Amino acid sequence: MKLKSDDVVAILDDLGIDKAHYIGYSLGGTTRYGVAKHAPERFNSIIIGRMHPHGSAGTNASVDECIEGLKKGMESVVASMEAASGRQLLPERRAAMLDNDPKALIASSIELRDFEGIEDILPSMTMPCLLFVGEEDFLYEGVTRCVMGMPIATMVSFPGLDHGQAFQRSGLTLPHISSFLRNVESGVLRQA
Repeated sequence: MKLKSDDVVAILDDLGIDKAHYIGYSLGGTTRYGVAKHAPERFNSIIIGRMHPHGSAGTNASVDECIEGLKKGMESVVASMEAASGRQLLPERRAAMLDNDPKALIASSIELRDFEGIEDILPSMTMPCLLFVGEEDFLYEGVTRCVMGMPIATMVSFPGLDHGQAFQRSGLTLPHISSFLRNVESGVLRQA
């Protein structure tokens, strides 16, 4: 996680941004916990979708299933996503998914599977935090447990949605994200 944290900070430095709000989903959420550990002073708030900082114990079967799907190629992954949701992806989303590099996604999935955890970071995450997750996501319980260890955390869950569905349903997630950011900017939510 330190390497990815360094990458995020390097981008902020290159853009001349001292402090920012951070949003990350899935692996991007894992990266955010690393940034909170290694550069907390650089962020006003964090928004994490579908991830917790606990190790991956107990999730390896799901990640391995994902890796096996990726080995079949992106067409197979898209077909699985559409079958699971019971509907076709929007053409732009479908094209974006098909444009992914399955080898890169396999490497990211292996990193997730082997992630040992940095849950010790939770009590020191004093910036306002919003976490969101689908209740059918296999990481739902970990996210719920995670929120209880954070000083200023809000959690939003979406009944009936899994990992991919929670990501695709921006009409559900964006109102919560917008409201959270308005509250942070207006001072309703402040650092501890």
